[in-house]
Amino acid sequence: MGEPGQYRLTELGHDLDIRTDLPCYRVWQAGELVDEPTDLAAVWRDDMVVFALGCSFSFEHGLLAAGIRLRHVEQGRNVAMFKTNIPTRRAGPFQGPMVVTMRPLKAADAIRAVQITSRVPEVHGAPVHIGDPALIGISDLSRPDYGDAVEVMPDELPVFWACGVTPQAAIAASKPAFCITHAPGCMLVTDRLNDQLGLG
Repeated sequence: MGEPGQYRLTELGHDLDIRTDLPCYRVWQAGELVDEPTDLAAVWRDDMVVFALGCSFSFEHGLLAAGIRLRHVEQGRNVAMFKTNIPTRRAGPFQGPMVVTMRPLKAADAIRAVQITSRVPEVHGAPVHIGDPALIGISDLSRPDYGDAVEVMPDELPVFWACGVTPQAAIAASKPAFCITHAPGCMLVTDRLNDQLGLG
């Protein structure tokens, strides 16, 4: 978290500028998405505070290094993301459903993925659910709320991790007057290396 008006987070990158360094942003007013600019020059305000959250894309390096195949990576797609029926804990006026990413894995790979990702809580940690998507309120895996659908094969399990798009669901539910987020899948790349997360 930064200070009001601070757009450089030097602990994440020596020349990082949060106003320009993401591929796409989302601008929200009263809980409604009103714009998706590629920089924040027109909307940045000196009273804004930046929050940087970890992303599950960071642990994918560890999964791939362990020989775990990731279908969305192989197909050049964004990961599938779904709103769930899992409520988040209220923080002031903010609340809403947890959003999850889904990666289809064979059972042995799912076990190994739990072992790998549980070591990196800064980037969402272990899965929050494995198996029947209906148990967490997802009715159709072919229709993600964000990102791209990928097929789950008969010998695979859908594996679900917490997702950094969760704040956007909270914004839609809580309707703050104004805020900015990243667009789903359009992440901030920092100078921190995977081995600093325990994925080296």
